[in-house]
Parts: sequence; C-alpha cells; structure tokens
Amino acid sequence: MCEAFALRAGHLLKTCVAAAAWLALALAGTATSAKDAPAPVPAASTAATNPAAAADTGIDAPPEQRWVARTDRDRIGRIWVPVLINDKGPFRLALDTGASNTAVTPDVALALGLSPAASDRVVLRGVTGSATVPTIPVDGLVVGDLALPSRRLPIIANGLGGADGILGTEGMLDKRITIDFHHGSIVIARSRGERAGAGFVVIPFKLHDGLAVVDARIGRVAGRAIIDTGGQGTIGNVALHESLVSRYRKEAVVPDGIVGVTLDVQLGNRIDTPPILLGSVAIGHVQVTTGDMEIFRQWRMTHEPVVLIGMDVLGLFDVMVIDYARRELQVRIAHDS
Repeated sequence: MCEAFALRAGHLLKTCVAAAAWLALALAGTATSAKDAPAPVPAASTAATNPAAAADTGIDAPPEQRWVARTDRDRIGRIWVPVLINDKGPFRLALDTGASNTAVTPDVALALGLSPAASDRVVLRGVTGSATVPTIPVDGLVVGDLALPSRRLPIIANGLGGADGILGTEGMLDKRITIDFHHGSIVIARSRGERAGAGFVVIPFKLHDGLAVVDARIGRVAGRAIIDTGGQGTIGNVALHESLVSRYRKEAVVPDGIVGVTLDVQLGNRIDTPPILLGSVAIGHVQVTTGDMEIFRQWRMTHEPVVLIGMDVLGLFDVMVIDYARRELQVRIAHDS
C-alpha cells in the first residue's frame, strides 16, 4: 500500500499509485509559450537581511540563517531572486534550474556602467536555438550563501518576462534552495543535509551536468523529467509525443510555439497528457507542448520520452525545497488548494 499526492487542476487528491523516481538533464535555456502570456505582476520587493524576516515568510529558517528574501513572479511565472552584482543592485534574476550559467540583460550592463565586449563572445544555447552573444566582466555575484567570483556574464535579450536576467545552477551543488510560493519568499543557503519536514513529500533526483533529473511516468509512458524553474510551461520531445499518441491515441493537438532565451521561435503541438508522476506526486490535467526542440538534440535526448517540468507544474506546490547535496526535491502541497 502506498500513499501518493495528486494535484488535479490545482486541487489536492489522495490516491494510491506506484512510486517512480529519477530523470536525466543538461543545460537548458529559458523557454515560454508564445501564447497566453500572463498579465504583468508587481515588482519584487527588497531582500531581507536578518533572520527575523523568516518569521513573516512561512519558512522555518534555523537561528544561524542570515538571508531570507521576498520574491515574486515575472510576467511568465518564473521566480525572481534579488542578486547583488559588483555590490550593486539587487537585480531581479529569474531562478533557472535548467540553465548552468547566469546571464543578464543589457539594462544590467548599463546600470553597472559596463559595455558589452564584442570581442569576448560566447555561444548561448537555449531550448529553441543558439546564438553568439557579447559578455561583460563582473567582479562578483552574491545571493544568499551563494557567492561567485569574478567572471564574464553573457548578455541576453530584454523582454522575457521582465526579469533582469537568469540565475543558473553554477555554484549551487552544495546549496539548499527553499521557495515558499504561498508567502512569496526564497532562501538560498548551504545544505546541512536536512531531512524533509513534517508534511513534505520527498522526490529523489540525480544530477546530470549540474541539473536535477527525476524518473517520471506520464500515464503509462516511462521517461525522464527535468526540473526547470526557468520555463513558463512544460515541454516534451518528439519521442514523448509519439509515445502518448501511440498508447492513448491522442489525436487532438493544438499548434503552439515556444520562445527561447535566444528569442528563436520553434513550433510545436500542445497536447493534454495523462497524470505526470514524479516520485509519489501525481499532477493531472497538464498541457505539454511537444516538438523537435533544439535543446533535446544538444542533450542527445531524442530517442526516449523526456519532459521539462516548468513553472505551470512546479508553481502548484505550496513550498518547494531543492536540496542539491541530498539530491532531493522536498515539496509541500497546500491542503486548501
């Protein structure tokens, strides 16, 4: 007998299903559906600088916890994190667990008084394509217990949800990220190997190139799921689409488009999926946009079903903890949802 938690159109159900566990990944860029973009949301508030702030967030921070920040969502539903760059800011970067590196917009470069160097360019690879972009040199980047030394940051286009850039997973592999969606707060701290608290469900994952990979089932289809806080929607590869059509004879699809961090647009098909099972958590009524996305070819993930779990699914949780040291997602589902 097993207990599983199911999210069905945002409501908590209890059922008994078989557990599943991990998946495989690689560096992903931010992606969002070209349709149905949400309305703008208010700007993120200033970061808190003392432990007492935790009392107002719903996060049980330990006594030595020194950083709790208020957060908000950008226009495409991603999580804003206040980040100091060269001791200036904070700048609002979108937390992107599907990206290895951090990147910023031209507006950040302007605020820092830095000119992008055309001579120091890098190739930026996203979900829908790749582009060669200029970079800026920075002396340091600080957010919570994460401090990155001097480096060059790629410049990405303005306009993807209103954030000042993306915060990738570099430097996160010994960290614990606690996101409280209900109270609008985020904590980034060194992991001390804490077990999940009361009321939390554990979803194990493995790391692949620094990214969290969970074994998943989409109905009767076994596959791999990438935890992608940088994506507005959930995206699948062609192998997933073909498996779902073959097993469930799903012919009703809606043409859709995906806009990546490089601003390339790639066409796909939106399809209603059977429940997606991550560990013992089942999420129902998920619409997945499937297609021959560039990132799946770069990852060499074209022959087996793979799905990028975006904020349309992750945002259903009340609290989500990503503990890289323990290789665990620890999630709490709101019982009043």
